[in-house]
Amino acid sequence: MLLKEILDCYMEKVSGLKEHCDRCLRTERWGGSVVLMVVDAAFTSIGLNYFTAVVPKVEEFNKKFVESEKIKDLRGLAKAELDELRSVWKNKRSWHIAKNIASYLSTLSKNDKTALRTWAKNAKLESWREDPIGRIKGVGLITFQYLRMMGGIDTVMPDKIVKRVVNEILVKAGIEPVNDNMEFIKKVEEVALNCGYRPIELCWMTWLIQPEGKIMRMEKYSGLLSKI
Repeated sequence: MLLKEILDCYMEKVSGLKEHCDRCLRTERWGGSVVLMVVDAAFTSIGLNYFTAVVPKVEEFNKKFVESEKIKDLRGLAKAELDELRSVWKNKRSWHIAKNIASYLSTLSKNDKTALRTWAKNAKLESWREDPIGRIKGVGLITFQYLRMMGGIDTVMPDKIVKRVVNEILVKAGIEPVNDNMEFIKKVEEVALNCGYRPIELCWMTWLIQPEGKIMRMEKYSGLLSKI
């Protein structure tokens, strides 16, 4: 099957990806801190480079607020002072997203991990705009999907890199590219499962095979991946 052969060539470049995806699906990224996962998603939502802009700032937030126990859980994030938060990351929109997500999730359970996983399990892709998190201003389909993935759902984010790489693979295999976001998500889920991969693995592969300087992100950030 041509599609599988082409996909295998891409996936071979990102060995070690499975562990990272396993951790994501177990809601264990960022040392299991759901606060950091929510902050990560909120920072990522404005479209800056993930590894060079978002990750260092999430780490800074972690040192300043989480490790110091100023913010212990989602409830704490929901109540945190905006001005104080902006000392780490200036963008107000990101903080409104983070605080609103934290505020809603903290109503689902006192345990942050349970809260995120409960939401993710019940959140429906088809009606994402009506979802309590989907309705938050600034939360688009990409952020919605990212949070679902971190809450244990094996799916994909239809961001521009994922779409570009996956559509490139489809075209090489003689298959029509898919541009509509909802159709794209369904297509990637179908392709992944048919080729023996998980959708989340395809998603992360597309980001990690990107070159940064002269080397691939997978090589450049291999040490970082185990932390995040």
